[in-house]
Amino acid sequence: MKKWTEIPDQKIIDKTIAALKVNGIDAFFVENREEAKRKVLELIPKGAEVMTMTSVTLDSIGIPKEINESGNYDSVRNKLNSMDRKTQGRKMQALGASPEWTLGSVHAVTQDGKILVASNTGSQLSAYVYGSDHVIWVIGAQKIVKDFDMAMTRLYEHTLPLESERLKKIYGVPSNVSKLLIINKEVKPGRITAVIVKEVLGF
Repeated sequence: MKKWTEIPDQKIIDKTIAALKVNGIDAFFVENREEAKRKVLELIPKGAEVMTMTSVTLDSIGIPKEINESGNYDSVRNKLNSMDRKTQGRKMQALGASPEWTLGSVHAVTQDGKILVASNTGSQLSAYVYGSDHVIWVIGAQKIVKDFDMAMTRLYEHTLPLESERLKKIYGVPSNVSKLLIINKEVKPGRITAVIVKEVLGF
């Protein structure tokens, strides 16, 4: 549906960023994916432990390759890929749940500064909620919606069908909104940063 991929006008973007800040989430506006990538890499110290969550948005701006292949960071993703889930599953869960830095995206942002993240397995949610010292979300501005009801509608009408198609191509099975994270406020100053991009990125 076209309305879910429309970039709102600048006044709405600015209003949303102001609301995120009131709710304890640092928020920045950038014009495009190149600026978004630069901003994210500015925020993360070289050598830091970083987990890149599975994200169409991150893939579209080239962040996973930079974090996991450049050698400039301590990649949690690389560690997980080298481990055996059958024998090291518990350790893998712990690594993914509490990296120093976590990078990802979200599925809806309300104009009053609430964040919604839907998940099939919930694997990214522990780090987002509490486990990581620093969380950075790169968010295409098309994900900004008027309110919570519109956010939920967006999840089911737009995000879920696209994510299901993605998973079916990879694993042969659809996705579900099995678990849903709603962040109304972040109580630890500076912990969560949202980079709002004036481009259609991700689902």
